Amino acid sequence: MASGNAIRGSRVGAGPMGEAERGESAPRIRISFWCSNGHETQPSFAGDAQVPETWDCPRCGFPAGKDRDSPPDPPRTEPYKTHLAYVRERRSDADGEAILAEALAKLRGEI
Repeated sequence: MASGNAIRGSRVGAGPMGEAERGESAPRIRISFWCSNGHETQPSFAGDAQVPETWDCPRCGFPAGKDRDSPPDPPRTEPYKTHLAYVRERRSDADGEAILAEALAKLRGEI
């Protein structure tokens, strides 16, 4: 037996909606973008919107351009660097030896 709730399973404002209730939709344009892997994506933009030069490919994530024959290059990924790798870029081995000797002298109470 059904309970007394007549609108069960529906939401407020539910019902058939047509263009008359929603208003006119804005004119749209579809632009094709291609990535370096050859994937094509066609996002839609408002007719008066400024279309960007690049768009991220939803399949591979690479940047995609409007020119099919020369898409943008994929981003160059650099491997993760440790803190020690950054220190070695800034200091030579001689600098490291001098800093270590100074720190050891301080620990031994010589300074």
